[in-house]
This record gives sequence, structure tokens and C-alpha cells, in this order.
Amino acid sequence: MFSHVMLGANDIQASKNFYDATLAALGIAPGVDDPKGRVFYRAPTGLFGITKPINGEPATFANGSTIGFGATSVEQVDAWHAAGVAAGGTSCEDPPGPRSLGTMSLYLAYLRDPAGNKLCAMYRMPA
Repeated sequence: MFSHVMLGANDIQASKNFYDATLAALGIAPGVDDPKGRVFYRAPTGLFGITKPINGEPATFANGSTIGFGATSVEQVDAWHAAGVAAGGTSCEDPPGPRSLGTMSLYLAYLRDPAGNKLCAMYRMPA
């Protein structure tokens, strides 16, 4: 459904350090800087980027918004969360763990990146 996700950041290097660490835990290579100062991460399912806002205004997070990253195991979710906290992110919501959505069980972890964006790593647990 999505081709890419782009988030604003005021401190590109702090955000790059954070995303290099958290996305490495999900098996994604470090971000690549482009000539405009943006950083892009490529995965088989899409593109993720960070940038200073084009309009020159400060980047702000969207209250009520969450960007979710897919994980392949509980251990990968936990590694993502630990890497994010170690790289300047802040844990938010409930601690990492299982959540039940009726017939579906998920293992989730939530972080805020250095710019305040809310992120989630999610593993769909087998029935």
C-alpha cells in the first residue's frame, strides 16, 4: 500500500544515529545521505526517509500518529527497542510485550525518536 514514509527531523545526525541502530536490529542497512541532506533506508517492502522540512519550519511530531516497522520475531522487537533507547530514543506506551486483539496476538514495542515521532515494532505471533 505504501511506497515510502518520510519523517521530519531537526537534527538529521541524531535521527540518523537512532534509525541506523533501530533499523539494523530489523536487518536494514544504514541510511544513505542524498545531496539534499536527507537520509534514506531501503527495504524490500519500501523506502523510509528523514529530512529537514522543505518549508524551512521546525520539524514537529504528529500527535496521534504512529509509524510501524515489521519484525520477524519477539527477539527482533526487543532488540529494536533496546537499540532505540541506547541511541537516544525514549520508550513510550506500555513496556514491550504481547498484546491481544481478539483472535490476533501481537508482540509490540513503542519508542519516540529524537524528534518525538512515535514508532512501533510489531511481530505477528503465531496462533
